[in-house]
Amino acid sequence: MLLIWTLSLLLGAVVGKEVCYDRLGCFSDDSPWAGIIERPLKVLPWSPEEVNTRFLLYTNENPNNFQEIVADESTIASSNFKTNRKTRFVIHGFIDKGDENWLQSICKNLFSVESVNCICVDWKGGSHTGYTQATQNIRIVGAEVAYLVDVLKSSFEYSLSDVHIIGHSLGAHAAGEAGRRTSGAIGRITGLDPAEPCFEGTPELVRLDPSDAQFVDVIHTDAAPMIPNLGFGMSQVVGHLDFFPNGGKEMPGCKKNALSQIVDIDGIWEGTRDFVACNHLRSYKYYADSILNPDGFAGFPCASYSAFSENKCFPCPSEGCPQMGHYADRFPGKTKSEGQTFYLNTGDAGNFARWRYKVDVTLSGKRVTGHILVSLFGDKGNSKQYEIFNGTLKPDSTESNEFDSDVEVGVLQKVKFLWYNNVINPTLPKVGASKISVEANDGQVFDFCSQDTVREEVLLTLNPC
Repeated sequence: MLLIWTLSLLLGAVVGKEVCYDRLGCFSDDSPWAGIIERPLKVLPWSPEEVNTRFLLYTNENPNNFQEIVADESTIASSNFKTNRKTRFVIHGFIDKGDENWLQSICKNLFSVESVNCICVDWKGGSHTGYTQATQNIRIVGAEVAYLVDVLKSSFEYSLSDVHIIGHSLGAHAAGEAGRRTSGAIGRITGLDPAEPCFEGTPELVRLDPSDAQFVDVIHTDAAPMIPNLGFGMSQVVGHLDFFPNGGKEMPGCKKNALSQIVDIDGIWEGTRDFVACNHLRSYKYYADSILNPDGFAGFPCASYSAFSENKCFPCPSEGCPQMGHYADRFPGKTKSEGQTFYLNTGDAGNFARWRYKVDVTLSGKRVTGHILVSLFGDKGNSKQYEIFNGTLKPDSTESNEFDSDVEVGVLQKVKFLWYNNVINPTLPKVGASKISVEANDGQVFDFCSQDTVREEVLLTLNPC
């Protein structure tokens, strides 16, 4: 393998080829597109006819059946495309297609919160091939998207700042190419686990980077090294805001047994994809879920995921925390610098949104060993019980922990305390919580008090102090 790479690099220094196409311009296999360590093979993209990039328009008026449009003024004018709406492109990745369920799911979720032109970009003609060839074919896809955007601008005076491109895997780099070709004037690009092989560590010209749009946000879900972990996504930060949910490498819910993974509720195809690349696909599932949960994916600035897991990064700083996914552009400091990194946890299936809380429990009663559990009750919902501490329960000591609730409780109204140790004790000791303080991620603190103590596995309700 090393010999092949070496020969490819040597040949690349000598031989250079170029192909040119009407509308889209010329494409070469010169460095850095090929002939470098990260992409040693000299490969040119296929023709636009072979890649066959299609634009499938869904709108609030036609949420279930697409209208296929092309970069032509009359075709666009006769469609449901509205110039007074944002336009969000969704681009799939390797061995995928534009009419796959997940792209439509993103569109449908968008329709529930806004009026929008949602364009699913289908390039299965260029994605169903060898990976190396597909990495070159996305240059055609990006050029086609850029050409359509230019037509929108020239024919309809459409503002490029109202364009948002959402790309998964290779689609993220296709989005970057579209952004580069429009001189970074596009309003936003969202990279959903941008593909690692042939892109990690390459020059910005080749891959997604912050200069490709006015704002670039990235979700990393499969950032473990390709060798030996088969991580398909980049670990390199390539946006203004880079989110690493669950640390960015192993997503909860992605270690099911093979049978349950394949026989999935979304059908055999989706289940098989999950089995092969579950972590990689989580990025677009998180994005789809984030549309319906505007505050359920707060990302915390932190030095590392281990520091985040050790409860060293709570609450949010004074400027707040950005939301991973659809609402990342609401963060005031979104473009103050490049490569801002954020960490958070998600659920393992279904509704992935989580709301993080910090709880301090000041104990009362007898000294015993055991576990402390706390549940939260608010005006929006009630949480399940979360363990705060396990060890020696000492009166007047304060134990703290953070947890990620699957329910947003809203304004807290009361909390419930429970302790247990499963140890037979004839003295029937009682333990209580004289005070429980709950802090939300925005720094708001709620205090609850009680003078009572309870026996093991008996709930104690604390009301506001």
